Amino acid sequence: MKLNQWLVLVFVFFLFACRPTTPPTVTIIDNPSGKTIALQTDERVPSILITQAGLTLNTNDRVLFNGLSIALDQAITDNPITLQIRRAVNLTLVTPDGQKQIQSSAFTVGEALAEESYQLHAGDKIDPPLNSPLREGMTITVTTTRGLTVSVDGKVVQIQSSARTVGEALAEAGIPLLGLDQASPSENEALPVDGQIKVVRVSESVVLAQKPIPFESELIASADIPLDQNQILQPGESGLSVQRIRIRYEDGNEVSRVTENETIVRPPKNRVLGYGTKIEIKTATVDGVQIEYWRAVQMYATSYLPCPNGPTAPCGSTTSSGKPLKKGIIAFRLDWYRAWRGQPLFVAGYGYGTVEDVCPGCVGKPWIDLGYSDADYQQWSSWVTVYFLTPVPPNVLYVLE
Repeated sequence: MKLNQWLVLVFVFFLFACRPTTPPTVTIIDNPSGKTIALQTDERVPSILITQAGLTLNTNDRVLFNGLSIALDQAITDNPITLQIRRAVNLTLVTPDGQKQIQSSAFTVGEALAEESYQLHAGDKIDPPLNSPLREGMTITVTTTRGLTVSVDGKVVQIQSSARTVGEALAEAGIPLLGLDQASPSENEALPVDGQIKVVRVSESVVLAQKPIPFESELIASADIPLDQNQILQPGESGLSVQRIRIRYEDGNEVSRVTENETIVRPPKNRVLGYGTKIEIKTATVDGVQIEYWRAVQMYATSYLPCPNGPTAPCGSTTSSGKPLKKGIIAFRLDWYRAWRGQPLFVAGYGYGTVEDVCPGCVGKPWIDLGYSDADYQQWSSWVTVYFLTPVPPNVLYVLE
């Protein structure tokens, strides 16, 4: 090699050997804002690098290198260097011991609870789940398991649950409420303080039942039927309805029946009963006496006199018609007296008489009170035939009630 070539090589070597070295670039990402800062520095300690970037760390913030937390005072030997600042978020932690505010820069709910040294047990329920990422303002609720006593299907079952409601606890235990089933407390209520839950199995059935409808009787006058006689002009016929009945059972026992609707499939027919208005004049010999009458009725007879308590007691000898009480005065109840006042009668065993007085106690059956004077009084208490003598009055009481 020629001398001048050697000189060129030596010049080039010294040119590059004496050239100053550029410091490496350090990248810092500040989350959650995503702000990125690039530094050219030979520094390798994270806390110093963050200070050089003009950033400030809060108490619960953390610094990540390659996705892992690093100590702030530990120099990094790897190149290139990219640091990530994970800022702490504010959280609300709700546990059976109460509620408190915490800060965490953890990635998940589980990591945040671990940082708080919160001891979890099998069956505890975490909301949101442990693998949920943290976010600002999140509420983490920890519900611990509780012992519950469930009365169901004639048995008593002991279960453990961290459910929020009775329905959730029963579902977890494989005792779901189906159909109309009920729980006490109800399925939407929180778990009871005393731990007692009762499940009532409820079912319903619908049946169709036939129900007879009784017929009614209709009374009409008939001039073809003799007086004081009745005749069936049209026989009654019961109707029929179908009822839709809902039956409710609780734990297999019937507790209620409700008729939801009723449909008449055959209406009833009234019985038509005719009462006689046909008056016939008859004659008869009673107690040796020939009489002419238009009505004969069986009645219960009693008797009365003016002074029933003796001659010294107050006496009532005046009748409702104003006539003095003596034999031949006959008393009827008030409505019959009004209809038949002055009606001539012949009473077997008593003789002739007319309706002239009111008997207040003659109720409940066909009843007459036979009048006497104090001198000829006879006591009556028997059923007798009472003949209504002619002439027939203009207003006839056809039905005796």
